Amino acid sequence: MPKRIAHVDDEDFPKEVLESKLPVVVDFSAPWCGPCRVLEPIFAELAEEFKGKVKFVKVNTDENSECTAKYGIRSIPTVIGFRREMQSLLRSVSVPKQICAHKLKSSSHNHKAPQQGAFFICLDM
Repeated sequence: MPKRIAHVDDEDFPKEVLESKLPVVVDFSAPWCGPCRVLEPIFAELAEEFKGKVKFVKVNTDENSECTAKYGIRSIPTVIGFRREMQSLLRSVSVPKQICAHKLKSSSHNHKAPQQGAFFICLDM
């Protein structure tokens, strides 16, 4: 994982995610999870492509039960987008990486977009 992808825990989640000025994509996963490992290179590619525009972070669900419970994580990987304290209404919608990239560009560049609220989320598996 590139250093750009921060690993956040229950304690720093509010600061790193909810108070972020950038939209944040959170990958709730665990090291032992096969599908989570499949997602890692895609997540890393998107993090590189949107460096400085969208923040990408990971939460280890085995070690962070507070975040896991608060956001209703029942299966992994689960990817949720956040913008200024509001979580995305869509979770883990499986669409190709190119569509994810296009939607991230729209979300991060759209000056008419709300300052707070939901944005899309995706998985490409």
